[in-house]
Amino acid sequence: MVNRVEITEKAVEVVERLKARHGALMFHQSGGCCDGSAPMCYPLGDFRVGPQDVLLGSIAGCEFYIGAAQFEYWRHTQLIIDVVPGRGSGFSAEAPEGVRFLTRSRVFTDAEVAKLEAAGPPARSA
Repeated sequence: MVNRVEITEKAVEVVERLKARHGALMFHQSGGCCDGSAPMCYPLGDFRVGPQDVLLGSIAGCEFYIGAAQFEYWRHTQLIIDVVPGRGSGFSAEAPEGVRFLTRSRVFTDAEVAKLEAAGPPARSA
């Protein structure tokens, strides 16, 4: 199975701390407005996904969405969610932790692309 989104162990540790504080969480890959192009983490229900959002998968038990336009740009890459020291966006749940989530990426191999295409497009939000 080829995952469109993955998460590093260090980022999982932060997610688990955030879950203990906020309960269930979700992610949305920002399109680059106020918060740059950062993966944003929200308590479940604090961010409303729309019909143009694409569900890429789940990381650390959290659904991960991206806008349709961003997905078209990133569809050939696997997103890898990491965490680094620093101040992230004030909108994202990790901001008070002194760390910020960061998206790294790698290009899918031809074999991975074939598997993804065979599986069909990712689901859109309802």
